[in-house]
Amino acid sequence: MQHLTPEMKSCIEACLSCYQTCLSTAMGHCLEAGGKHTEPKHFKLMMACAEICRTSAHFMLIGTPHHRHTCRECAEICTECAEDCARIGDMEECVQACRRCAESCRKMAA
Repeated sequence: MQHLTPEMKSCIEACLSCYQTCLSTAMGHCLEAGGKHTEPKHFKLMMACAEICRTSAHFMLIGTPHHRHTCRECAEICTECAEDCARIGDMEECVQACRRCAESCRKMAA
């Protein structure tokens, strides 16, 4: 893990936290709430967000320079997911995790 800078470690933590939050929110809260929470577009976005967060963390952990590409996409998807979760409402934890991850990934992609 010597190849990991403090910034990268922080980004990995943000990605894994967002992965966990999006997945657990979707599978718990959204499925139970139904309605707008389970509309296909929203639900697929949450799944895509969780997966790109996991992938970005993985790319940083294995030390590939391609993490810049996944982090750029991760920042975009996390921003979109945060906006959609805020629009639907009652998912503030997910909104905050997505925003933190997007900000951290934007720095890693630069």
